[in-house]
Amino acid sequence: MDLFVYHQANARILGAVARDLGADPDRVVDCIAEYGNTSAATLPIALRVALDDGRLRPGMRVLLGAFGAGFTWGSAVVEWGAGDA
Repeated sequence: MDLFVYHQANARILGAVARDLGADPDRVVDCIAEYGNTSAATLPIALRVALDDGRLRPGMRVLLGAFGAGFTWGSAVVEWGAGDA
């Protein structure tokens, strides 16, 4: 996987998930300090942050993961396209 983008609930959880997956911290998007937990908008915001800082580029495989109230969760692996962001 080229990049990991998770629900931005808190930095401690992001760090623990990255460690458990053996992910390089540079490949895990963490923007919670800048934006806080923005609920359903955390993934789009994190993707924009990764685009702006150059970590997200066309052709990259991205693991998206999110969770919410009531033990709801979802995940997907996407290949980032070359279209406008």
